[in-house]
Amino acid sequence: MPPAMAVIGNTSLFSNLTLSPSLNRSTRLFFISVAFSPTNFRLRAASASSSPSSTATFVDTNPTDSIVAEKEKEKENEVKHSSNLLACPVCYDSLNWTSHPSLSVDAIAGSSLQCGTCKKTYVGNQTHLDLTVTTGAKSYGEPMPFTTEFFRLPLISALYERGWRQSFVWGGYPGPEKEFELMKEFLKPVLGGNIIDASCASGLFSRLFAKSGWFSLVVALDYSENMLKQCYEFIQQEENFPKENITLVRADISRLPFVSSSVDAVHAGAALHCWPSPLAAVAEISRVLRPGGVFVATTIIIDGPFIVVPFRSTFSQSFKQVSGSNLFLSERELEELCSACGLVGFKCIRNGFFVMISATKPS
Repeated sequence: MPPAMAVIGNTSLFSNLTLSPSLNRSTRLFFISVAFSPTNFRLRAASASSSPSSTATFVDTNPTDSIVAEKEKEKENEVKHSSNLLACPVCYDSLNWTSHPSLSVDAIAGSSLQCGTCKKTYVGNQTHLDLTVTTGAKSYGEPMPFTTEFFRLPLISALYERGWRQSFVWGGYPGPEKEFELMKEFLKPVLGGNIIDASCASGLFSRLFAKSGWFSLVVALDYSENMLKQCYEFIQQEENFPKENITLVRADISRLPFVSSSVDAVHAGAALHCWPSPLAAVAEISRVLRPGGVFVATTIIIDGPFIVVPFRSTFSQSFKQVSGSNLFLSERELEELCSACGLVGFKCIRNGFFVMISATKPS
């Protein structure tokens, strides 16, 4: 008996299926009924070595069901990239919208979210959504290190893109446009997903990400309210800015308000050395990254001619205690920082003291 051939759909059943004369009448009628059934089936062909008594397996392949399944999957992905991204910074559980369910920068004002576990409510103001642990507290607050508080000053936020950032060329920073071009190579595996621009300052790179169309959602995140207000003003001043795919969030870098494994990429431009605890921050970044997610950051390394300076390590520790900032002394130090937080595939680009690093969450 010739081997049975695979049949897809009901229109080609008679032309492709070889029926053995040994098949009885009831079996023949069964195959004919399949051909005219309103539901489509696929017959898995038996191999040439199969015995005549082998049982054929029928699987439902209704194309309508497949389309519905694909649409449901797309909707599920959309949800993952929108409302389910945000989490309570206390419980890390997904936040539920109680009004204005949108992450558009123009929809944040008046928006409200609530944690399903601790029932704490987080409300958006005119410019950004405040997702810090102390949100809503009127009498309690904790002072942050000097560097963190320094960037909360209105004057610093106003000066950041009006001369401050441009001065970084002394350390080898190639400029925003070149940096943006360099980081794209690292971000290629996750283009089309979402990205957190951590410690975004006045949103220089957040706005570039939004206008590039590389990502479905850009979250401009900073601890400084004034930096976020400045970012909002810049966005409002630009014509035809894609406001629908960017949102501004105030948060602590060491307690990120995002669901675990929900973020495709995190970028931190000239910020790593400003964080009170880079280890706690990168550990949080690793937590929120999806498997295969990418972390890209720029900072400075005090090496080169400074390598001969005695007691560099001691000076670095003293500097951190006084200012709250960090001095990185080698590429190896940054690689070990990423490795300690579960990130792999460390890469870096150097230009003088400037370094751009990249690491990935294991798949």
